[in-house]
Amino acid sequence: MKLSIVILSTVLILFTSFNTRATTQLNATEAYAEMKSLVGQWQKQGSKNSNFVISFELTANDSVLIETWLHKGNKHSLTLYHLNGNSVMATHYCPQGNQPRLQLSPRSTKNNLYFDFLDVTNLTDLSKSHQHSLAFEFSTDSNKVLRKESYLNESGEDNSELVLVRTK
Repeated sequence: MKLSIVILSTVLILFTSFNTRATTQLNATEAYAEMKSLVGQWQKQGSKNSNFVISFELTANDSVLIETWLHKGNKHSLTLYHLNGNSVMATHYCPQGNQPRLQLSPRSTKNNLYFDFLDVTNLTDLSKSHQHSLAFEFSTDSNKVLRKESYLNESGEDNSELVLVRTK
């Protein structure tokens, strides 16, 4: 009898934890809606009058979000975000000439969107430098976001973070 109660309790705990996870998991439409909140112009925190700006804009009937990095008014790099079935894709057009594709990670939440490496075009050797991950951490202040990314290369992983503040 005691064994039956322990087994039943364990099953109920597992069912409850899986059920909770299922209801809190972010779907692609919600994630893309959060990404669309980035529309506008951003600068690195503490760099007023900087020559570096990141611009987000929508195109294709709002189905594609364009992230453009501008340095001294010149386009530097580009990342496109769009829905792909039950995921969100990010394709990064790098000044290095390769195009990593990343997809929304299942560990994403409404305030923390993570993109994991899927594949890359125009790069024959994965030990060469390429973007390998990307994340956005949204704060309660809609005019501030933390943007994180990592690049992989022969030397290992290079991580960077930018706290961005909205300028427009």
